[in-house]
Amino acid sequence: MPNRNDAVTLLHDWVENEGLRKHMYAVEAAVRHYARMKGADEDLWGLAALLHDLDWEKDPDRHPLTAVEHLRERGYPEEVLQAILAHRSDYTGVEPESELDKVLVACDELSGLVFATCLVRPTGIDDLKPKSVKKKLKDKAFAAGVHREEVERGIELLGIDRTEHIQNVIDGMRTVASELGIRGEDVGG
Repeated sequence: MPNRNDAVTLLHDWVENEGLRKHMYAVEAAVRHYARMKGADEDLWGLAALLHDLDWEKDPDRHPLTAVEHLRERGYPEEVLQAILAHRSDYTGVEPESELDKVLVACDELSGLVFATCLVRPTGIDDLKPKSVKKKLKDKAFAAGVHREEVERGIELLGIDRTEHIQNVIDGMRTVASELGIRGEDVGG
């Protein structure tokens, strides 16, 4: 099975946009946090999350089909490919079934909202609470690219309390906050 180093190299070969790279790292951190909580294979879950938007720049019209075809050729496990396909079920028709599938859907859009919230706070993610993220979730003009209905769908798929899920994503993203540039010292605190 390809490892994280292989996946990072692939990500940097395919994705030039720094913002998209940070999004992929943020989703990976959140999904890995869930894997640890659930006693799942953190490396396997991390690969799916890290590579879920691999082809977004190269082939947005076929996203994520181009990436999945390439990853299949490189020997990535079907569980990883299934999760990547399921995160775009509206396009692929592949519904989220496994825990990994559901966690990836649940963390994808929400991590973008958490990231954006950190950028407008003087302390970034350092003392971020779910309450602040919930407030931004209601403000449709804030981080308008974040699909609120997908955030809600993810929460429903997990069958988890909204506040708890937001806290889990924050906790996951805190583990890579310096790399993402969302600590207080990074955003002007």
